Amino acid sequence: MASDNRLKFYIDGAWVDPVSDHTLDVIDPSTEKPFAKIALGSTADVDRAVKAARAAFPAYSQTSHMARIALLKRILERYQDRVDEMMRTISREMGAPLKLSIQAGVGIVHLQALIESMETFKYEEQRGTTLVTREPIGVAGLITPWNWPIHQIVCKVAPALAAGCTIVLKPSEIAPLNAILFAEILHEAGVPPGVFNLVNGDGPTVGTTIASHPDIDMVSFTGSTRVGILVAKNAADTVKRVCQELGGKSANILLPDVDLRAAVEKGVAGCLSNSGQSCNAPTRMFVPADRHDETLAIAREAAERARVGDPADPTVDLGPVVSAAQYQKVQGHIEKAIAEGAELVTGGPGRPTGLKAGYYVKPTVFGHVKPHMTIAREEVFGPVLAILSYTSEDEAARLANDTVYGLAAYVQSADIARARRVASKMRAGQVFINYPARWDAKAPFGGYKQSGNGREQADFGLAEFLETKAILGFYL
Repeated sequence: MASDNRLKFYIDGAWVDPVSDHTLDVIDPSTEKPFAKIALGSTADVDRAVKAARAAFPAYSQTSHMARIALLKRILERYQDRVDEMMRTISREMGAPLKLSIQAGVGIVHLQALIESMETFKYEEQRGTTLVTREPIGVAGLITPWNWPIHQIVCKVAPALAAGCTIVLKPSEIAPLNAILFAEILHEAGVPPGVFNLVNGDGPTVGTTIASHPDIDMVSFTGSTRVGILVAKNAADTVKRVCQELGGKSANILLPDVDLRAAVEKGVAGCLSNSGQSCNAPTRMFVPADRHDETLAIAREAAERARVGDPADPTVDLGPVVSAAQYQKVQGHIEKAIAEGAELVTGGPGRPTGLKAGYYVKPTVFGHVKPHMTIAREEVFGPVLAILSYTSEDEAARLANDTVYGLAAYVQSADIARARRVASKMRAGQVFINYPARWDAKAPFGGYKQSGNGREQADFGLAEFLETKAILGFYL
């Protein structure tokens, strides 16, 4: 990306200087040292972006369905040209091992899935004598997180463009460089001026302004439940639509007939992936009580095999967590779990041996965890697994659902009919049976309860950016 764009915002089709000169260092979490600097936006910068988006909406909202498909195809082409650069950028700013930074390629998959869905999506239908149409909601304010940054940016920006909305994006200030690169891609693809706008900044200033802005018609937010509540409250005064993907504490039920070693090893890998910084990670493992100790032995082996270190090392499985604040949060959860009496199976407080700098966390497993313990109830967002016991299928389902969250759940069984039965009992937006080998970009993604509302991906994500209009008497 052009380095000077880091100190600018993308508004009305051009890179512009911010109103004020506030900046923020971007920290490499593997070294704890700054390696880039970005501009921090103000309310005035958001106002400029919203004004541009509002002015562009009438013309862009009237573009044809086929014209928007063509635009997304151009974006896909430009994205593919720069995917390697995107991968390196994400690895540097969030500390993800290069092999995990293939999430840059997930952006390609999401664009492809959306384009395919658009080709069959019905914007109009007849109901009796009424024409029901689906039209763009207006100006969309998008607030995205640092843990899967480009994944979430594409999941919001692409369907908003597909729907005919105009956009103001605020990416995470912790991992902002991939968003700047994506803005360059959109510019190269010929997105019309004002249709897409990027303002970097922090949540209390830029995020709050977007959520409360009277000229923004919808806000789509991904992040913690705590911040999601604030976004909803700030949006309430203007009665705008709020679509949220929030926190999770996903249960992973291993039924008695399962191949225990294979299921536990895959469960540990799923929990540790992305250094545990995934809202849908299987962080609560439920196992039959009579196999609890056997499970702990397998989990210990699996966690201790995971290599933690320099994200640039191709043999590394886990990089650091993203920031000093996140490191301290994870350490606090580990220490509290020990204080509350959970059995520390492996890992624990502090950095892994030999790593003297960087926000590295030991892959940590707790056993004999009780449902009331903090480690079983609060989202850690680090490489920390809690293992709990159950004595019956009904108890496993009840304990799995005993949470304020409902983003994802996992069920493992040798009997597919049994797995389906348990899956139907899960109060979660996604349920994974037997760790499916293929990820489905056309499946709806979103949560129940305090894990949010609304859905993302493919036509489900597109629908979130559309209003429904009924024209009565159209057919006579």
